[in-house]
Amino acid sequence: MDKEFFDAYNTCDLKKQADIYSDDIEFFHDKGGLMTSKQDIIDGTKRNICGKVTRTLLKESVEVYPIHDYGAVQIGFHKYYNNQEPDAESIPMKFILIWNNQNGKWKIKKVVSLH
Repeated sequence: MDKEFFDAYNTCDLKKQADIYSDDIEFFHDKGGLMTSKQDIIDGTKRNICGKVTRTLLKESVEVYPIHDYGAVQIGFHKYYNNQEPDAESIPMKFILIWNNQNGKWKIKKVVSLH
């Protein structure tokens, strides 16, 4: 699901991203604070990410833990590359995703983004 979501992120498929985010998403960003509006998150992605930023997962860092009768927790590191600043260093950043399996459909319920 990480690949499915971030392929949509990297190609600016906002409809797919919105489909994977839970309607009651909680997005915790260490610098930006808490966002709870799925539409605001999608609008921010469109405004600040699309055509500008690419995310790369550090696959060896990923840990996934199942949560009985709920879903899973994913913890790992990723890098973001800003094509507006091609010489900028991309530093690995930690993230935590709480995935909820809703009737066989995986949704991102919570995001913790740490820089």
